[in-house]
Amino acid sequence: MLVLVLVLGWGTGLALWSDSRIEHVEALSDAEGTPGTTYLIAGSDRRDGEAVGDDGTDGARADTMMLLHKARNGNSYLISLPRDTLVDIPGYGGYKLNAAYSFGGAPLLVETVEQFTGLTVDHYVEVGFDGVSEVVDSVGHVNLCIDQDVDDERSGLVMAEGCHDVGGEQALAFVRARYFDPTADIGRQARQQQFVGALMDRATSPAVLLNPAAQVRMAGAGSDALITSEGTGIVDVGRMALTARSAMGSGSTLSIPIEDPEYRTNHSGVAILTDEEDVAAFFAAIEDGSAEVPAQE
Repeated sequence: MLVLVLVLGWGTGLALWSDSRIEHVEALSDAEGTPGTTYLIAGSDRRDGEAVGDDGTDGARADTMMLLHKARNGNSYLISLPRDTLVDIPGYGGYKLNAAYSFGGAPLLVETVEQFTGLTVDHYVEVGFDGVSEVVDSVGHVNLCIDQDVDDERSGLVMAEGCHDVGGEQALAFVRARYFDPTADIGRQARQQQFVGALMDRATSPAVLLNPAAQVRMAGAGSDALITSEGTGIVDVGRMALTARSAMGSGSTLSIPIEDPEYRTNHSGVAILTDEEDVAAFFAAIEDGSAEVPAQE
């Protein structure tokens, strides 16, 4: 009994400490809720306080965006939202999705994603790109695989073909790299999904879960790196991680339907064009948990 009390007390104390370190923002909209639980996960480049985008807009960018949904029937899905997807940003018109964060921060990004997908975001979780490196280093490493030799100067990714245990710096380059890949953002979203799965596997491994020092390092790095919506604490982030692991484990990592991956726009360069009806049908199936999962090879 004493051991149980100590374990529960340790976990509660660690959670309270982590919660106190998380920055919260008013990110959620007043949209009517949709069935199930939906998380919007964003990776932002806030390292220098500002950034300049491809279309000349100023401010930090959310270059990694994923929607995680747990339907009422228990099915979970992880969907990458390509940064170059052409969307209607409320108040601005047609731009690439990642410009929404630059124009209006987390609230406008949430509103834009809700309008595009038809799903109401219940929890917003943002990780600074610097945080990716720190979180990976806090758990030691993650195992990532690539199908070609890469020496990409722009991202700093240097990997030989195959699977490797990599530290935080290379993990960060792995999720950011896209210029070496002829499929550009489409290939990057697959690598981002792989990274999420690898991090969940490592974070829930005995080497981390049974090591109090590793737990403290992970909790500290994770909470320092996070910005979440008001009311979203470390327990919600933990549920998000378990949902993401479930989706990755069942192969329920999906890509949005794309009509033209190289659509020429008037002021945003080449973007990803989608069909409104196809997207609506895709996310309706995600919402009710009936979306079909591709057969795993």
